[in-house]
Amino acid sequence: MKAVAIEEFGGPDGLAVTNIPAPAPARGQVLIVNEAIGVGGVDVMIRSGALAAYGFRKGHVPGGEVAGTVTAVGEGVDPVWVGQRVWAFTGTGGGYVEQAIAPIGEVLTLPASLSAVDAVTLGSSGVVAHFGLAHAHFSPGETVLVRGAAGSIGIMTVQLAARGGASAVAVTTSSPERGRRLRDLGATHVLDRSGAGGPDDPPGYDVIIDVVAGEDMPSFFDRLNPNGRLVVVGAVGGQPPADFGTRVMAAFQKSMSFATFSAATVAESARRAVRMEQFAAADRGELQMVVHEVLPLEHAVLAHQKMDAGEVFGRIVLTP
Repeated sequence: MKAVAIEEFGGPDGLAVTNIPAPAPARGQVLIVNEAIGVGGVDVMIRSGALAAYGFRKGHVPGGEVAGTVTAVGEGVDPVWVGQRVWAFTGTGGGYVEQAIAPIGEVLTLPASLSAVDAVTLGSSGVVAHFGLAHAHFSPGETVLVRGAAGSIGIMTVQLAARGGASAVAVTTSSPERGRRLRDLGATHVLDRSGAGGPDDPPGYDVIIDVVAGEDMPSFFDRLNPNGRLVVVGAVGGQPPADFGTRVMAAFQKSMSFATFSAATVAESARRAVRMEQFAAADRGELQMVVHEVLPLEHAVLAHQKMDAGEVFGRIVLTP
């Protein structure tokens, strides 16, 4: 079957279309014929070599989020799954393929009217946004800043913060046009990438959800209110400076908090419950999925070039 694998770590050109044997599900797994494959920031980080310390090797097939139809099940899985349209999480790889394997605990049946493309736009990003806000102990009436709001995680965080009763939802983004689109999704204030805005913007924030990290992350501690919390849910901008904690210590009397968040620390049952709720909300039109572009699987290099160029608003989706 057709797949896209990493032949060389570094730029997008290190990705290559290849043919690999079609997989068979083992115990507790299902086989899915893919209709849609989400292109995520973590795929880009793995491809770039930024996560080499985690043991990724040449030949790795990126992609962790797929949607399609179950065609076979492994031992211990109810055959009733065969023929069902599903969303699935394949892990840190294995998604850029025509047929994917996923553990049954990470498979959800899709509402009839929710497309596969929309499912892979919401499935992972919605969970990160939901639990990222929970990790920050966000409460109604608080002010929220979403740093790096133009990606799928940022877009979902904006919507969930607004629906959750935030008194203000500010975003950092790269252009006025993106700012206008984020306002349509619930943002109330638009800042530039440095966090600078206008005189009517909140003077500080109770919660900052940071999708970017990188060298500029420490400067955003200055934008936290007393008892404010900054939670990093992604690192598309790379690692922060090694001494970033000194910025927190310098403002000791503000009692600020810093944390990272990974959905891997959330119980499978809790992730599943939130995804089911969000898929239902999307089916009712209460959540908006923003798809930047749908490309054929063999155009994965182009998808990653667009991600590297920072031109993606929402999610790029691949289709076999």
